[in-house]
Amino acid sequence: MLKGFKDFLLRGNVLDLAVGIIVGAAFTAVVNGLMDGVLSPLIALIFGQPDVSKVAFPIGGTTFPVGLFLQAVINFLIVATVLYFVVVVPVKHLSERIKRGDAAPPEPEVPSADVVLLQEIRDLLASRESTR
Repeated sequence: MLKGFKDFLLRGNVLDLAVGIIVGAAFTAVVNGLMDGVLSPLIALIFGQPDVSKVAFPIGGTTFPVGLFLQAVINFLIVATVLYFVVVVPVKHLSERIKRGDAAPPEPEVPSADVVLLQEIRDLLASRESTR
């Protein structure tokens, strides 16, 4: 029973998931810094306030807080874009390099002495026939 549990924990999918969660949690600080330092001031230029979630449209006596949806979409797009370019693209290139085997090409084998002798005989016979 413990062996099965150990095999489950050490299986690649579980370890990958654990690493992904930890990296995702650490990456949150990077995304928050990008939002607070760069994108919020840009949003403030466009909408007049740095928080889009407060944008609402009053229609017929009812206020529609469409800013909540816009903020969620913007946050999702930022996180997805950053993860794609920081994690997915480099891992894809690395896995392609591993599949391609970008290691140095193997050195050609040096032929043995008897193969060299046979090649010389072949070349001599070929040169004799070309002179006839």
